[in-house]
Amino acid sequence: MEIDKRAYLRNLPAVHELLQHPRLQGYLKNFSKDLIVEAIRLILNQKREEILQSAHPPQIAPEDLIALIEKEIRRTARPHLRPVINATGVVLHTNLGRAPLGKEVLKNIHLVAQGYSNLEFDLQSGERGSRYTHVEELLCKISGAEAALVVNNNAAAVLLALNTLAEGKEVVVSRGELVEIGGSFRIPDVMKKSGANLKEVGTTNRTHLHDYEQAINEKTALLLKVHTSNFRILGFTAEVSLKDLVKLGRTKDLPVMQDLGSGCLLDLSRYGLPQEPTVQEALRAGADLVTFSGDKLLGGPQGGIILGQKKYVDLIKKNPLNRAVRIDKLTLAGLEATLRTYLDHEKALIQIPVLKMLTYSESELKKRAKRLQRAIAQELSSFCQVQIKKENSPVGGGSLPLHHLATWVIALRPLKISVAEMEKRLREQEPPIIARIHEDTILLDMRTIDEKEEKDLLLGLRNSLL
Repeated sequence: MEIDKRAYLRNLPAVHELLQHPRLQGYLKNFSKDLIVEAIRLILNQKREEILQSAHPPQIAPEDLIALIEKEIRRTARPHLRPVINATGVVLHTNLGRAPLGKEVLKNIHLVAQGYSNLEFDLQSGERGSRYTHVEELLCKISGAEAALVVNNNAAAVLLALNTLAEGKEVVVSRGELVEIGGSFRIPDVMKKSGANLKEVGTTNRTHLHDYEQAINEKTALLLKVHTSNFRILGFTAEVSLKDLVKLGRTKDLPVMQDLGSGCLLDLSRYGLPQEPTVQEALRAGADLVTFSGDKLLGGPQGGIILGQKKYVDLIKKNPLNRAVRIDKLTLAGLEATLRTYLDHEKALIQIPVLKMLTYSESELKKRAKRLQRAIAQELSSFCQVQIKKENSPVGGGSLPLHHLATWVIALRPLKISVAEMEKRLREQEPPIIARIHEDTILLDMRTIDEKEEKDLLLGLRNSLL
């Protein structure tokens, strides 16, 4: 017997009828009528399509329809870009926004954002000023550089510097340093867009000083060294030190630029982490220009920082491309507050979240893991197995690629749903919880979970399992 789908369609309530439902009327206090009507129409259209496509259309209860509309209203009204709980243990998680910002940094951003500011206004002279002065002095004081410039990210910093100093000319770089950064962007591609001509020397694993010497000619404008912050080549290797490259540059009257990428301002080896070249070391070694990111090991907002000799930085500032990649006022406010924290190294380790997470002690992480384990077991032992485990996690963000941080995790194995289903439900919480799966177990890494997030984490676990 053929089902009369028209009867099912006629049973669907009209838009105006649903709009009068008390539960939907309640949403008019906080949401526009247009948004609610749009949600009603969307759900009704979905149900019509289901009826037409199904051989046996389901009966649709009015309350179920209202629930779907409510869910759609909340989904539409909710910001698309929103906070998540990073339980992956990856400190510089590019997909999750890399470096979180500290309280003082957020306070400074809020103060600047809520009204007008002296972004390009000199308060002493009453004349137009430069936006770069707000951080240039700080950067020079911390690093020892003669001059500084900040743009919107490190790829832009490299592009701008190469375009200024080497457009139409050659830049000599080791073949083993032609890195690919996030989103499949490659150093050779960035160099090509700058108008500079790439001249590769050496081999993937071994480059010598004489390789650079033999490549230099009348077209050479710059010697470039790229710190391989997101990979390492091991075994039968050789590379030219920055110091030796600078010596060659001085002999040939050529500037030397180093792209440091991760932008470390502190000697992390003092805190049990691997030796990572610092910005200060690169400048002391004689690099004429140094470029790096603001949102990696520096722990600030996204930005590309250019430090070095004043004569070169001044040329870069005058490049018309600088306008296209300039830094905005909110990033400047965040970067200035982050840099001020570096004036006291001990303070920086506590107040800059990235540095705090990188230097957590194992005992502290284990203590927090035990406390959270007890809370989870007390409420959810009927729904999951829970234990703590010692694990390792990467730093992330293309930094310290061979080093894994010893950490402690909450290991969860759900009893009534699959691990994949639980991971999905965690992502659907508010705030979303981003975990990792290992050996059919959900792992929640304490290193990247802030203590103030533990209450929301526990609530999200409860909603995912009950």
